[in-house]
Amino acid sequence: MADETSSPRVNSPKTRPMGGTEFSWYRSVPGGTGITVLALHLSKPPNLSTLQNTLHKLQNSHPILRSKLTHPSFSISPTPSLQIQSFNLSFTSNLLQNLSNPLHIPPLHLLLEHELNQNPWSSEPNSYVFFVTLYAVSDSDSVLALRLHTSVCDRTSGAYILRELMGLITEEEGGVERECENEICLAIEDLIPKGSCDKPFWARGFDLVGYSLNSLRTVNLGFEDVDSPRSSQVVRLKMRADETDRLLTACKARGIKLCGAIAAAGLIAANSSKHLTDDQSENYAVVTLIDCRRNLDPVLHDHQLGFYHSAILSTQTITNGEELWDVASRSYTAFSNAMNSNKHFKDMNDLNFLMCKAIENPALTPSSSMRTAFISVFEDPMIDDSSEVHREVGLEDYMGCSSVHGVGPSIAIFDTIRNGQLDCACVYPSPLHSRKQIQELIDDMEKILVEASK
Repeated sequence: MADETSSPRVNSPKTRPMGGTEFSWYRSVPGGTGITVLALHLSKPPNLSTLQNTLHKLQNSHPILRSKLTHPSFSISPTPSLQIQSFNLSFTSNLLQNLSNPLHIPPLHLLLEHELNQNPWSSEPNSYVFFVTLYAVSDSDSVLALRLHTSVCDRTSGAYILRELMGLITEEEGGVERECENEICLAIEDLIPKGSCDKPFWARGFDLVGYSLNSLRTVNLGFEDVDSPRSSQVVRLKMRADETDRLLTACKARGIKLCGAIAAAGLIAANSSKHLTDDQSENYAVVTLIDCRRNLDPVLHDHQLGFYHSAILSTQTITNGEELWDVASRSYTAFSNAMNSNKHFKDMNDLNFLMCKAIENPALTPSSSMRTAFISVFEDPMIDDSSEVHREVGLEDYMGCSSVHGVGPSIAIFDTIRNGQLDCACVYPSPLHSRKQIQELIDDMEKILVEASK
């Protein structure tokens, strides 16, 4: 008789161990950070059966989307198992009425926030990584919400999923990408070019101590409620096309990226809100997230889904009355120098370790707030010029971002340049910070960016 343990079983799940970065997200999501949501406002009612089949095609093309978390691995189901959860107009109307909405926030925005706080991974860690919900918001309009575990979906992956989903619906791209069928990419740590992350033992210890001590020197926005249960809320920052063009032109003229200007505007707005005297200065922590796909070995492409971002943590000293471009240039130069020194690879394990330590020991953070930085930004914005395709399928608007109410920054900026207009989802932990507090901060940031670009 053949040894059954040595022969592969038909249709048995494939597994891949988690990498260090993926494991840090595995640790953080149950606490409320790392729930990625893409919410789509559709003006044409989708056929539920057709949509289900479309999503199964998406899962067939990207095995990571049909995986289940089985610590410390991803277990890949051989067949799609996703089932759309659908809510009718009556249910959605009651849900929207029960959600706090003092500012008459549109249903798309409210349902995005609602989805950011749906956390199956908090009660059942061995859950699937991908969930889809369809909400009817009128007789013709609906909101389709795709909710994913961030360990398998960074911002680049989320943007690609949207493009591929639109292509599948319109069949303009001739079907799904097949390059990565039956394949799950390795973790980012396994793809870093040889020598890029080498760091002597003593240097690693020195950096860990340095990050820890610097965190004691940094300040944040004032905390409004440190005791109540937290959720993620969103404020949206939108600029006109002409304002966006002037801002990008001003950045290019100074040799800095948009992330430098956005981070600087946030730092100046936060410092201004404290009404300090002109000679007072404060230190703020900034996290810049980098999509490493083009720097890995082998190089990865956007259609290869997963989490392939790294981070650079820096501290910026801000004095009352500073100009945007002075702060932006200083901040971007520090980031650029760190990139040139490969700190996005060399410090990856250190930052993952500190993130897990903050999860285990909230008291290590100010007021046990779990805030590890003031603001996080992405090195490059997402670019979306697909309005014609969107109109064809009835996609009126969409928002995408990840939750931050566990460990993370006070405000996380998810920026997109959509048909020439800057559109940012700004996520924050509530009620640690209030919507009024963050809305005022974002309004001030927008004013700073517009005025400095004239």
